[in-house]
Amino acid sequence: MSLDTATSAPATAAPAAAVPRWRRRRTSLSAHGEPMVWLTGGALAAALIMIIGLLGWIFFEGIVTFWPQPVVLVKTLDGESHLGEVTRAETFRPEPAAFDEYDSDVAAKAKAAVADRHGVSKRRLLRTGNFDLAGTHFDWVPDFLQTSEQRPPWALVLERMAWGRFYGFPQAFLLDGREVAKTPEATWAKYNQYHGEVWRRNRERDQLEQEIGDVNGRVSEERLRMRGIELRQGKDSAAWAAALRHLTDAQAEANRQAETLRARINELQQENDRYVMRMETAQGQTAELKLADIVRAYPANQLSFSGKLSIFLSRWKEFLTAKPREANSEGGVFPAIFGTVIMTLVMTLAVVPFGVLAALYLREYAKAGLIVSAVRIAINNLAGVPSIVFGVFGLGFFCYSVGGYIDGGPARPWSPPAWFVLAGAALLALAAAGIVSAIGARPGVSGQRFYGSAAVTVWLVAAALAVATLATTPYFHGFFEARLSEGSPTFGKGGLIWASLTLALLTLPVVIVATEEALASVPRSMREGSFACGASKWQTIRRIVLPRAMPG
Repeated sequence: MSLDTATSAPATAAPAAAVPRWRRRRTSLSAHGEPMVWLTGGALAAALIMIIGLLGWIFFEGIVTFWPQPVVLVKTLDGESHLGEVTRAETFRPEPAAFDEYDSDVAAKAKAAVADRHGVSKRRLLRTGNFDLAGTHFDWVPDFLQTSEQRPPWALVLERMAWGRFYGFPQAFLLDGREVAKTPEATWAKYNQYHGEVWRRNRERDQLEQEIGDVNGRVSEERLRMRGIELRQGKDSAAWAAALRHLTDAQAEANRQAETLRARINELQQENDRYVMRMETAQGQTAELKLADIVRAYPANQLSFSGKLSIFLSRWKEFLTAKPREANSEGGVFPAIFGTVIMTLVMTLAVVPFGVLAALYLREYAKAGLIVSAVRIAINNLAGVPSIVFGVFGLGFFCYSVGGYIDGGPARPWSPPAWFVLAGAALLALAAAGIVSAIGARPGVSGQRFYGSAAVTVWLVAAALAVATLATTPYFHGFFEARLSEGSPTFGKGGLIWASLTLALLTLPVVIVATEEALASVPRSMREGSFACGASKWQTIRRIVLPRAMPG
């Protein structure tokens, strides 16, 4: 048989039939993780929306708080007039007893007005001020009592040093008791003419009063120095007599300086008392306000946008740079901001070195054992302690114990013989701790584990004895014994440094845990490579571990 006659496959194979698109197998969205992507992305978007919304709400409330609002004059059925700024509005359902305080005619009209609204009414909270005259800062005005509402062009808002805001109409301007302006326009012009000068004199008066305080402070320091000499050497010593003469001379010089300063203060005060603005409230009451007591004033219903912006920025400046006034309800928060910043800086300086060093030792040097486990348990427990417990501890330990020791020395000093015995025991313990540590550090010594544990124990005992020696010494009477004898502790009370140290203790567990996590994120291979190149333990930590753990 010839090969040509043999059955052979065709030269080209027939193409495979195409699989219809609808018959292809599809994987579900859940197999690709699409639902979880949308879920996690949606959660992130919701969190961002809540954060942005919260910041926006805070920003809006800040604008509303400091932005000047129009002043409205509301008259009611019972013949009352309310002048002030609208701070809040709400819808409520009046109870039947709410109408009992009004006359029968007024109550009938009010009930009819509420009935027309199906038993529901609205009310607004007006900031009416004038606390020294009315006894209240705010008044609720329900709509069922309101008969008319106006925005008087000459309704003034006066922010005062005391008694809060004042709302009223300018009637006259008095200079030395004489009326030099009798119309609202002229009164407002006189106010703008003299208020800047009055406030410049106010600032000068405040500076002079501060200088008087400095003069009195120098005299107080001299008196305390004499008191210290009296406590140490007695009144019969020559040093006490010299201190008394020095105090007498300082007191005479201080009286002379104080009289000069007070004379200038009286001149400024008398000059400021010449300028008075007479105001009338919506209820017809008259009040004469000194320009020296007015922080700022403005006709709320005549302000342009630039005028409102100027008052808005002025209020923000006062809020950020001035001291609080009126029982911390007005004025600025600069002392609080300054104290918080300084306290945070001191806390950082205290907690970061100790926290980082403790984490370095626990992660890089310490070997697993009972002590390390106890330390980690203590750190975790401290992280869960309520902050109020740290506050009480800081008050008792830092303020009363450490601060009291700095002020007046030990509260219960031992007698000299007993104290010398305790001091000797502390020195022997320190020497024993050094000897045991030196023996355990020698190479080739058997029982290094025993020597290590013994060294730790002896060092702890030596530290406890040293602290007891300092706490019971009869030869230290504090650095501020004279001030303490007058009932004025210096460090034995609340202070910025004690608050900072208490916060440092509060945040120490967080710093240790965060630092340990950052150190643990550095791959071990990098450490081993550094050791292979001949680097020491500390060189590896300083040049390899710390730079790569710094972002954490």
